[in-house]
Amino acid sequence: MTPFPGGVGISGLRVYDWPTVDGVCGGSPHVHLTCAECYYVIGGQGSVQTLTRRGFASTPLREGTVAWFTPGTIHRLVNDGDLRILVVMQNSGLPEAGDAVFTFPPAVLSDADSYAAHAQASDESSARQRRDLALEGFLELRKRVEAGEDALDGFYRSAVRLKQGVLDDWEKRWRSGALASAERTGEHLDLLRGGDIGHLADADIHVMRAEGPQRFGMCGRLDVHDPADGQSPH
Repeated sequence: MTPFPGGVGISGLRVYDWPTVDGVCGGSPHVHLTCAECYYVIGGQGSVQTLTRRGFASTPLREGTVAWFTPGTIHRLVNDGDLRILVVMQNSGLPEAGDAVFTFPPAVLSDADSYAAHAQASDESSARQRRDLALEGFLELRKRVEAGEDALDGFYRSAVRLKQGVLDDWEKRWRSGALASAERTGEHLDLLRGGDIGHLADADIHVMRAEGPQRFGMCGRLDVHDPADGQSPH
């Protein structure tokens, strides 16, 4: 398998257009604990709401906008009309492979079994229920942050407890993906300094298309792209 450049992951995203209790349409608020994420808007319009220790913000999104955020940024996509995004993720797409925690209410976050049950979504109905529960917790967190409370630490601690058992797997993914890609660049530089062009003989192009039905993701319907599916035309 030839990984995507830099060991990133990419997905196509159509943000949910389902109405919510606060009068907008959009996806499930959640957070990533170790990965940054980038949005490149390819169509439509909307916004991304974020919640950090700096407070609440709503960033407009329209075609051509590029927005990215660091770990710990609670985020929620709002769809004002056919919002479509190319999502670029650190660590071989780890945000869609485990590094995500929904902003469920504290009673759910404190119970690993309850959290796991509510985090599943196999169809539109369960995805809507998951979104609504995450929104309930998000709106309460936002209210407390805007009131000046130090509300995020408790949420972060609950999120970390939920993911303790998978951190070793995340490290393996990082080492075999992003870290290996960076180290490979160092190896190429060493070769070039010595005038060695051997690695250039392995040059090739790889192509793939998303196949099958879109998955119910956290923020919308996903076209998931796995570099293992890439094919060389040669």
